[in-house]
Formats: sequence, structure tokens, C-alpha cells
Amino acid sequence: MFLDRSYRMHPDLTAFVSELAYEGRLDPADCRERVAVLGEGPLSGSGLRAVLLEHQLTCSDKSQQEADEVARLWRSIQDSTWRNHLGEEAPIGPSDVLVVAPYNAQVALIKSALPAGARVGTVDKFQGQEAPIVLYSMTSTSADEAPRGVSFLYDLNRLNVAVSRAQALAVVVLSPELLDAPVRTPEQLRRVNALCRLVQSATAV
Repeated sequence: MFLDRSYRMHPDLTAFVSELAYEGRLDPADCRERVAVLGEGPLSGSGLRAVLLEHQLTCSDKSQQEADEVARLWRSIQDSTWRNHLGEEAPIGPSDVLVVAPYNAQVALIKSALPAGARVGTVDKFQGQEAPIVLYSMTSTSADEAPRGVSFLYDLNRLNVAVSRAQALAVVVLSPELLDAPVRTPEQLRRVNALCRLVQSATAV
């Protein structure tokens, strides 16, 4: 049975996920437009954010540069405030930010850059969970460098799960080279195009 309402996400996130994975059939539940991170910083408001990070070194399954950037973003949002769909406000702490990466090596790097208590894991670990904010490090410099290639890193279900864990903000950190991946099949083209749509839909940080 398909549930055609999202009770988790802000409508801007629901719109992207609906197009990505549900043929436009997913709608936000009532009052989800209230969900937001409050304040004036780059990680405020709601919806999609993209951080295009030029890699100084070529990276495969781990990127210290992305780990450092994710840690910076994570710290910048601590002690901010978010508002839920009922209009209730609460401070943002370590449990309110999910940090997601595709590879265990990158998860380990990010964990080492953050304090104990930070929620860091692979997409598979966070299936079914939620948080006001998701930070997603895509890690690899390019499709050619990505372990298991386009079929893994650009997997639509993984992208869907990563974004749809967020209630207010989903922030994707990625190398711009990932947007220009060589493709060999229609399915690979569909996957790369989905990432391009995400970046086009997102506000740059």
C-alpha cells in the first residue's frame, strides 16, 4: 500500500523526493510548511542545500576535505533553533543532525572530526530514522573514482533515503565533478540526472 502523504518533511523536500522516487504522487501532510531551522545563517530555513566543494586531492571512498567541511557545518548549526509542524521550537543538539556518507571509510573520518554523540553512519544505518537536519557527504571526487561506480554512489534509493531523513533541511556536500559523470546506459543517465536536479533545486551554501 502506497502512503501518499509525508508526515516528516517540509514541502520543499517532499516535492524533490516525490519527483525522484514516487512519480509525483507524494504530497506533504498539513502544516509541514512550518518546519524550519530558525535564524539567519546559511543553514537556516528549509529545503535543499548544496555545497559544491572542489577537491584538492582526488578521493575515492574517503575525503578529509569533505569530512572537515561536514564537521564545520555540523558545529555551525549546534545551539540553533528549529520549529516543528506544530509550531513548537526547540534547540538543535547532536541528536538533531544526521550525518550520512556512502562509505564506511568516510563515516570513520567524519566520526573522528566530531564529538561523541554525533549521529554518523551510512545510508543503510539511518533507514527509517529522521532528524531536523541531514548532512550528506558524497565523498568521491568523480564517478570514475567512486567505488562500485555510478550504480552505487548515484543509486536513486540511497539518494532518496538520505534526503528524506530530513524534516527541515537536507544539505549535500559534493565535488562538482560528480555532476559531469560519463554514462553508458539509460539507467545511469537517470541516476546522474537526479543528482543534477538536486543541485539545481538546492540553494548553494
